Amino acid sequence: MDWGLDWRALASAFGLIFLAELGDKTQLAVVAMTAREKAPLVIMLGALGGFALATAIAILFGLLGARYLPTEVVEKVAAVAFIVVGVLILLGKL
Repeated sequence: MDWGLDWRALASAFGLIFLAELGDKTQLAVVAMTAREKAPLVIMLGALGGFALATAIAILFGLLGARYLPTEVVEKVAAVAFIVVGVLILLGKL
């Protein structure tokens, strides 16, 4: 694992996550919580902490998956998981 800073990977991750998260249910939940609680800093810290933990778990799964499985398999499993979550949301199960 290389801990050197890869600016292209950083920009790619930032842009992809930023665009993917715009208008998603997490962002809408943050809007609703901030309106209700009137504590934007507390909500921001909680949201950042939750997102950081979820991201750390995803990175761990990615590293472990890449260690034991071909990258193509990891990508396909992630794609199937994404589709399953989308269908569950569409059906109102999430």
